Amino acid sequence: MITVAEARERILRALAPVGAETVSVAEAAGRVLAAPVAARLTQPPADVSAMDGYALRAAEAPLGAVLPLAGESAAGRPFGGVLPAGACLRISTGAVVPAGADAILLQEDAGRAGDAVTVNEAPRPGRWIRRRGLDFAEGEALLPPGRRLTPREAGLAAAAGHPWLSVHRRPRVAILATGDEVALPGDPLAAGGIVSSNAFVLAALVRAAGGEATLLPVAPDEPDALLAVARGARGADLLLTSGGASVGDHDQTVPALARAGFRLDFWKIAMRPGKPLVFGDWDGLPVLGLPGNPVSAFVCAVVFALPALARLGGLAEAAPPLVTARLAAPLPANDHRADHLRATLHRDGAAWRVTPAPMQDSSMLRILAASDALILRAPHAPALPPGAEVDCLDLQALRA
Repeated sequence: MITVAEARERILRALAPVGAETVSVAEAAGRVLAAPVAARLTQPPADVSAMDGYALRAAEAPLGAVLPLAGESAAGRPFGGVLPAGACLRISTGAVVPAGADAILLQEDAGRAGDAVTVNEAPRPGRWIRRRGLDFAEGEALLPPGRRLTPREAGLAAAAGHPWLSVHRRPRVAILATGDEVALPGDPLAAGGIVSSNAFVLAALVRAAGGEATLLPVAPDEPDALLAVARGARGADLLLTSGGASVGDHDQTVPALARAGFRLDFWKIAMRPGKPLVFGDWDGLPVLGLPGNPVSAFVCAVVFALPALARLGGLAEAAPPLVTARLAAPLPANDHRADHLRATLHRDGAAWRVTPAPMQDSSMLRILAASDALILRAPHAPALPPGAEVDCLDLQALRA
């Protein structure tokens, strides 16, 4: 068995970002940039007023001065000329400061009678003026590639003059559930059958991570039939399988794919839940084989499939969202496998407290659904008392 860290590194090393496509900046939030974004213009394009008031020369506007109003500079309608000596201009927020003016007299600091403006508080040179290029200058680098765009950053790209952006296309992930006993929700259950949940959990995780999920039909435990269904994954960037990755007589995923050229990279991870994990290449299609146990499949998807999706999607980094929390209950010593304990997080003042589920059976979906964290325990970790600090993978931050 190999470690969790080594398995994840070997998976990521085998993957490369998918290609790029061009999308409207209106649709770009949540997508990963495939090319850098530089400013195509200068913002603001000229010196502009930060407030409503009067543009003037500070040296001509001592306290009590009365200045004639010589015109107006409004947003989108600048004053066409130089500010006359000893005069002022009405100016609105965002309007271009006219040539010759060096200060803004706030509207509330002025008195006005017709076209005469009285200075009730002497302005300072440069006060309330946003200088040209204050935000960014033409040609300035704003956003690097490999970054998932927030709505704020999409707004920045739009303000910088970009109607279109180059982003990595969404990774296409085919999902294959296997097993003679597996039935779809709502279908009749045969004797000994179970309802399929893994494919739907995996599809939701893929979509939440920015990928496109395609659910293949449930494949029976018969090599030819399984291989025929798996061929539907051609054209995908990643094939996720669920079930059939162990060593039982009816675990046919690896043998079936091997008959068609699948090359195994590794199998079996020193982790709990989820030891039987398979990774390899099927004629250029990466294949990540998850356990059939629902909780094990979910944990392995979070630990391995989500980083793989991030790499395929072009993200520069995909570190899991970890939080440090204090235990609300004791934990026993761990064995030789890295453990991922289902738990709930809650705030205790400024700190996090984490409560491990009293039962950790990997078949219990109800406990998994009620959990919002995985407590990470290293191999051979010692017993811990209540109040001890532990690292937790925050499932809420993953939208998982």
